Amino acid sequence: MRIACIAFILILAFSPADAFEIEAKRSYASVEDGSMLSIISTADVEVFEPIIFEFQKRHPDIAIEYVVASSSEVMRALHDENASYDLGISSAMDLQTKLANDGFTRRYVSDATSLLPDWATWRDRVFAFTQERAVLVISESTFEELPIPSNREDLIELLREYPEIFDGRIGTYDVRTSGTGYLFATQDSRNTESFWRLTEVMGRLNTRLYCCSGAMLADVASGKLAFAYNVLDSYANSKLGDTPGIITVEMDDFVSVMLRTAIIPNTVKNYEAAGTMIDFLSELGNYPELVEQTGLPPVEARDSYESQSVRPIRLGPGLMVFLDKMRKESFLRSWVNSIEQR
Repeated sequence: MRIACIAFILILAFSPADAFEIEAKRSYASVEDGSMLSIISTADVEVFEPIIFEFQKRHPDIAIEYVVASSSEVMRALHDENASYDLGISSAMDLQTKLANDGFTRRYVSDATSLLPDWATWRDRVFAFTQERAVLVISESTFEELPIPSNREDLIELLREYPEIFDGRIGTYDVRTSGTGYLFATQDSRNTESFWRLTEVMGRLNTRLYCCSGAMLADVASGKLAFAYNVLDSYANSKLGDTPGIITVEMDDFVSVMLRTAIIPNTVKNYEAAGTMIDFLSELGNYPELVEQTGLPPVEARDSYESQSVRPIRLGPGLMVFLDKMRKESFLRSWVNSIEQR
C-alpha cells in the first residue's frame, strides 16, 4: 500500500487552542464596515471562492474568513476541540448529522430554509445545498485497448484480468482519515455485496490511498493513476474541467449521491451572518452561472432521478449507524485487512 498526501497549499496548525489540521486559509475583506463571518469547510478555496464573491456582492458589509480542512478535521475542530466558527460546511453528511445530534449546533429557520425539500434538512440544524455523485475518474490512455467498466462487477473482472496494468495505479480515499471516503465506503457496503470483493482486489493491486480528492485527481490527470474510485463528480468537473483524456463514469449498478451540508456550530459569534449565508446556499439553484463556475450541483425540489441506479444518501439518524464506535472499529478493521494485503 502507498499513501499519497495532498499536494496543494498546506498550513499545519498545531497549537493548544487549534490542534486540528488546516489545509488552507483565506480572508475576504468587506467593502463596507460591518461584521466578520468565519467558515470552516471541506470545499477547496478555488471551488468555494466564487460563492464567496457572489455572496459579498449582495452583502458588502460581511467580511469572510475561510478555512479549509478535511471532513475528519472539521469534525475534530467542532466536536472535539470546540473551535470557534460561525459556519461548518462538510461533504461528510454523517458527521454533520452527528454534530447536530450531539448538541453541537444551533437551530436556524428562515423563509429560504423552509423551501428546501424535507429530505434536504434535518431538525432545522443541518442544511443541504448540493447533490454530488460519486464516480469513477478514468485516464483514457490506460483504457485505449480495454473496455471501460460500467459497473462494479465489470471493474472487478477487469482488475483480475489485467493486474499488471493496474498494479499501483488505482486511487481511492483512505477511509481512516477521510470522512467522505468513510461515508461512501459504508454506503457501498450497504448497496452491494461486491464492495468487499472489490476492496480485496484493489488491495492486492497496491491501491494508493488519499486523504482528499485534490491529489487523487491530479495523479489521474498526470497518468500516475489509471483511475480513481468514488470521487465526487463536482470536484472532478471543477478541477479537471475539459482536461483531455479524462472522463468520469457513473456505475450503472448504483451511484451514491452525497449532500454537501452547512451547520451553525454552538461556538458561533455571528449568528445573523451565518444564517444569511445558509439562506444564500439554500438558493444556490437560483444562480445558474454560479453553479457552472463552481461545478456544485444545487439541491433540487424534486426528489426523483432519471435513473433507478442513483442512490441518494438521506439525512437522518440512519447515517449515524456506522459512527457507532464498535461498528466503526469493526468496519475499519475489515477494510484495513482487505486493502493492506501483503
